Amino acid sequence: MHTFINVEDIGDLNQALAEAQEIKNERFKYQHLGKNKTLMMIFFNNSLRTRLSTQKAAMNLGMNVIVLDVNAGAWKLETERGVIMDGDKSEHLLEAIPVMGCYCDLIGVRSFAGLTDREFDYAETIVNQFIKYSGRPVFAMETATVHPLQAFADLITIEEHKTVERPKVVLTWAPHCRALPQAVPNSFAQWMNAAEDVDLWITHPEGYELDPKFIGNAKVTYNQREAFEGADFIYAKNWSNPGVTNPADYGKITSKDMSWTVDEEHMSWTNNGKFMHCLPVRRGLIVTDDVIESKNSLVIPEAANREISASVVIKRMLESL
Repeated sequence: MHTFINVEDIGDLNQALAEAQEIKNERFKYQHLGKNKTLMMIFFNNSLRTRLSTQKAAMNLGMNVIVLDVNAGAWKLETERGVIMDGDKSEHLLEAIPVMGCYCDLIGVRSFAGLTDREFDYAETIVNQFIKYSGRPVFAMETATVHPLQAFADLITIEEHKTVERPKVVLTWAPHCRALPQAVPNSFAQWMNAAEDVDLWITHPEGYELDPKFIGNAKVTYNQREAFEGADFIYAKNWSNPGVTNPADYGKITSKDMSWTVDEEHMSWTNNGKFMHCLPVRRGLIVTDDVIESKNSLVIPEAANREISASVVIKRMLESL
């Protein structure tokens, strides 16, 4: 595996899930793969779970790890070609990327959407430059439009906690005070669609439709209660307007409807449903205290599985070297 961005990059999902369980049972089994190999983790944006889980996964596999915070201690990087660099950006990404490639064997990249230019964001301009110019295998630690390590961990978590063969899984929009990217919901929908044993529903206010390429065969409704009824898993997440129905709204907050906040009443509509969220979460906006602290909350096991999803991906990349 030379790149990891979308679900198709992982291949057979059942095999990947079996490999995840193997690694979870024996986390240091493949240390020999990473001996004398270096992972470079490049962060254009803040991180807690992604940074810690990915670094831990690489260390479990015997790797050395270099972490670069682009916005803290590095030169400011220009990302677009054809510009006159007479501002505060001292180095171009097109020189920086091959230099980074000289110092490592694998590269993980985290770069959020700017939420101002939909075409630029959805072209995955930054991560694709790393793929093209680094000369190294590249995996996404979240990009402008996807977060595959999170979605893989979410799928592992659902497989571990489901009580029926084909659970009803609901991705629900919830309000937020800031404009957030669509990366997590996009990947969650993409991976749940790829899993054959998931009945996926997506619910959100009108105007918040995700890109059709991610929605796939999911059932979409603007009626949150309809989606929640009989659900086995509730995955709450805010996203800003994707600009699908109205491009001018891309990246904007066009609803702050607090009736979408997941509380005990919402969860009472479910089939004793489990609550999921990628974290960090704004309590009182996305979810109430009593729901996220309940016995049916999976946010901590879900976060723990980030180490496992990263381990599978890095292992497969090391095997391809």
